[in-house]
Amino acid sequence: MSIIIFIVILLVLVLVHEAGHFFTAKKFGIRVDEFGFGFPPKLFGIKKGETEYTFNLLPLGGFVKIFGESPDEESLNGPDALRSFINKEKWKQAVVLFAGVFMNFALAWLLFSFGFMTDFPVSTQSANSRDELQNVNLIITSVAKNSPAEKAGIKIGDAIKYIEVGENSTVFVNPGAVKSFVVNSKGQDVKIGYLRKVRDMNEDPVGTIEVKPSLNTDNTYSIGISMDEIGTAKFSFFKAFWKGLLFTLSVTKDTILGLFGLLAQAVQGEGDLNAVAGPVGMVGIVGDAYEFGFVYLLSFAALISINLAIINLFPFPALDGGRLFFLFIEKIKGSRINPKFANTANMIGFVILISLMLVITYHDVVKLF
Repeated sequence: MSIIIFIVILLVLVLVHEAGHFFTAKKFGIRVDEFGFGFPPKLFGIKKGETEYTFNLLPLGGFVKIFGESPDEESLNGPDALRSFINKEKWKQAVVLFAGVFMNFALAWLLFSFGFMTDFPVSTQSANSRDELQNVNLIITSVAKNSPAEKAGIKIGDAIKYIEVGENSTVFVNPGAVKSFVVNSKGQDVKIGYLRKVRDMNEDPVGTIEVKPSLNTDNTYSIGISMDEIGTAKFSFFKAFWKGLLFTLSVTKDTILGLFGLLAQAVQGEGDLNAVAGPVGMVGIVGDAYEFGFVYLLSFAALISINLAIINLFPFPALDGGRLFFLFIEKIKGSRINPKFANTANMIGFVILISLMLVITYHDVVKLF
């Protein structure tokens, strides 16, 4: 089920992105030769007007083949050259390139806004005011593989209601309190009262789990979990769209800072592939989000949409940001970049991106064992 959900999410996100390129190109009179659902090999196609809508074997997104986006003699000087992407004004080219990214941001805004119309899960750290949230609980957000918590049966999404160590106990749980109890447990069993499902949070705890903390190399104790205080928010129709916009901007800012932090670590030789997930790793994350509930799944899709938009804006060949960077250079120098150079740079960039994805995917597979 997780694989199917992941494929559907990825298909929607990529098709929304490509639809941005498609409709703006059509609006500016640029010829669009193909709109592909999935990636080749081609299964079948339907020709409507000048565009062929193809359905392909690999259901991992889609693509748009815009005439003149990869310049050649026909698109530069052929009989239909006036409808070529490369021969349109620079601002029109920029709009077509940016439209895909814009659509991903717009989709994230729409998904977050829909979430705020229902009972949207929000971290207390992300909320403008804790008073806006209801049913705030301490939620397990990750469980380390082969950790004491995993062996005891703790699962992602469990809500911690109380914690006991020996004769000491507390129901005023927060990340700091739980960590303090575990660190000071001296290896004694930690008893945790929990709720298994988010939707059951107003009920009494349905069970207890005893976990024996493990001793770390720094002589501290841990059980291998990450936690966050999460509540639900619900707003009226129009306020939900405003809150959705603010939340989208906040997530975008945090994502940009996080990505640049990863790049800085990579440049310094401190990069860690454990902080990056490829398609295989994403399937596992989708499964976790699905376990939380449908609204969590929408939130996850919105986060991926924002990540897709930001990554596409990187000034790297083969990405929309790389093509926009070439346009910027052409604007400054007052002449067109040699098409052969641009095509070669984009091809090399594409090969590098595919190679990087294969490395990350291999690492994802290795982590499964």
